[in-house]
Amino acid sequence: MGNRKKKRLVMRTLLLGIFVVVIGFVLYQGFTRDSEVVKAGDKALEFTLKTLSGETVQLIDYRGQGVFLNFWATYCKPCEEEMPYIESQYQKFKDKGVKVPAIEVSENSLAVASFVERKGMTFPVLLDKREELLGAYGIGLIPVTFLVDENGEVVDRTTAGLTESQIRNYMKKIQPDKGREPNG
Repeated sequence: MGNRKKKRLVMRTLLLGIFVVVIGFVLYQGFTRDSEVVKAGDKALEFTLKTLSGETVQLIDYRGQGVFLNFWATYCKPCEEEMPYIESQYQKFKDKGVKVPAIEVSENSLAVASFVERKGMTFPVLLDKREELLGAYGIGLIPVTFLVDENGEVVDRTTAGLTESQIRNYMKKIQPDKGREPNG
């Protein structure tokens, strides 16, 4: 009887140890995944994704324009909070050469479409269902926004939810022909 209890205790301790190591590894991977594979000064990585309506979009489609490349998810509260601000500034900058491809990183099309409709989002929403771009761009936690200039170079990378004034300033930063005052 005493031997059995010792064996059970050893097995439980061993299993608990393995569990702790696995959980520690998963947490470590999550926190270190945001390794800034793509950072300011780098060329933005090319991609091909589909929109909610099934259209194919590539980053190169936006060459010559500023790109506010936003990675988000429907379950992300900071993402949800910044969406109305992104939409508002998109309306002001879309005719001034700034585009907003917003890359949703995990949900199914139905959930994303419902979110987009509820929030009144009119900018292109691209789906990264397999999270391939998350890995390619070195993204761990979201939201993450890359500011890409008209030549495809990353000007800045921000890893937090943004206020409307921050979004406006970022869009001004990547607006092509910044020196020329736009008409209207």
